[in-house]
Amino acid sequence: MRKEEKAQIIDVIAAQLKETPSFYITDIAGLNAEQTTRLRRACFEKEIKLMVVKNTLFRKAIERNANKEVESLYPLLKGSTAIMFTVSPNAPAKLIKELGADLGKPELKGAYVQECAYVGASNLQVLVDIKSREELIGDIVGLLQSPARNVISALQSAGGKLAGIVKTLSERE
Repeated sequence: MRKEEKAQIIDVIAAQLKETPSFYITDIAGLNAEQTTRLRRACFEKEIKLMVVKNTLFRKAIERNANKEVESLYPLLKGSTAIMFTVSPNAPAKLIKELGADLGKPELKGAYVQECAYVGASNLQVLVDIKSREELIGDIVGLLQSPARNVISALQSAGGKLAGIVKTLSERE
């Protein structure tokens, strides 16, 4: 591969990193064609971009925007590497867990999600439990609605009592 081709690939990867800064480093070696097609289809359905890259080119692309957190992922760039780029922080983790149970692969090497690095497959459940932006907004809305619901239900249940008390007080006068 010529130097110009390598530079173009690095540019493409760097652009993808700017567009979707969360990524998962996985190992998909050993999957046959049918299993790879299944993995790629599942990634497409969940809006995950799967890219098989050369470790040195991926490292050079990362180094353009590197920070201390990302540097902890450098030792993972050995052997066969596939990168899953995502907007939803937990979608690839759920996919890895689901397909990993069936196929044995992909295996999680590490991830960079919400500006934190996760090293090793032991962090898979932690990554599955990360909530997406929409889930967090839903939780906040639910928390904000909860006190209002309590007040409304209390007023509704006391509505009959309240009307009786008002009627009794008006009759006494």
